[in-house]
Amino acid sequence: MRILHTSDWHIGRTFHGVDLLDDQRRALIGLADLVAAESIDVVAVAGDVYDRSVPSADAVTVYDAVLEAIRAAGAKIVVTSGNHDSPTRLGAGSGFAAAGGLYLRTSVAGIADPVVIADEHGEVAFYGIPYLEPDVTRAALDVPQARSHSEVLDAAMGRVREHLATQPRRSVVLAHAFVVGAVATGSERSISVGGVETVAASTFSGADYVALGHLHSPQTVTETVRYSGSPLPYSFGERTHDKGVWIVELDATGVSEVRPVPLPLVRGLSRLTGTLSDLVTSPDHVGAEDHYVEAILTDPVRPIDAMRTLRERFPLAVHVEWQSPRVEAGIDYRDRIRGRSDSEIVASFVTDVRSEPSARELLLLDSAVRAVGGDAETGPTELMLFDVGSELTA
Repeated sequence: MRILHTSDWHIGRTFHGVDLLDDQRRALIGLADLVAAESIDVVAVAGDVYDRSVPSADAVTVYDAVLEAIRAAGAKIVVTSGNHDSPTRLGAGSGFAAAGGLYLRTSVAGIADPVVIADEHGEVAFYGIPYLEPDVTRAALDVPQARSHSEVLDAAMGRVREHLATQPRRSVVLAHAFVVGAVATGSERSISVGGVETVAASTFSGADYVALGHLHSPQTVTETVRYSGSPLPYSFGERTHDKGVWIVELDATGVSEVRPVPLPLVRGLSRLTGTLSDLVTSPDHVGAEDHYVEAILTDPVRPIDAMRTLRERFPLAVHVEWQSPRVEAGIDYRDRIRGRSDSEIVASFVTDVRSEPSARELLLLDSAVRAVGGDAETGPTELMLFDVGSELTA
């Protein structure tokens, strides 16, 4: 049997406010092409199908199109829910869907009710363990004392092992969790409860292969416990990641091979650093013109309307940040203000966020500081503050 392991589709996610549905449709429909090219028997989706528990109508439309394409390519589909999904909504119509080759496992009750699919060597049991919130699921799992993810997942895998003991088969577990030894990318939503969110890889002992979801980069925890990662990058921290899926081969005794298959990049991400003028004119940045762009500006003075200017060259610029070259890197804030007067601190703040104040601005700032401290006459205070604001924003 040949299995394609994927997860963390996050259909409906936005990227710094930009709608990603078109990119997601292209990437996920591409999975159907891979299914056909590799003669995949089963696609295992380990949670976070959607980005929101109540997905938009457009997100549902993309999900439906992807499932239809994968089934048309010849694979059956096993899905479990992640911490972004609503188990009830994602699992709706599961009995009916199974007749068409889509198997949804999103409830505690379904953990010990595997999807059984046969090949020439016999049957393979696919167990779906949805994301388990300890406070919500401990009673249903008969572990009322459980407070951590490790405890509820231990209970869930206990049910899996008990079922396998009565009906031995080759087995694949789909689970959505943070396993010790794996590394987060920063675009995942935290699943910590009381600071305890990780589980040991040994929790999943007894399964031939464990298809994990939750973390967005492909990772090998053990040879048979792996994360596929997300099919698209969802943060600039993931811009250097090679997105892909795992293809798992099962023979008569279990896993015979696991190999990575890279996914084509739908759209690149670029983080550019330099002055605004350099970014919009330098030929070095031609390759980023059709990328999502994060710009770190190093102009001496904060540029006005920088995003509009950037988008004239980079239409998909989504984030801009100004890093003043005047800010002393690595110096603690308390060290920066120690021994300085209030007026000096305020003037330094203006320098950091805009540019060095003029002599007139320094006088206005000093007057404002003295007014706040009660050293100036009450009468002109409002006028002075008005002058400060208008002068500094002019």
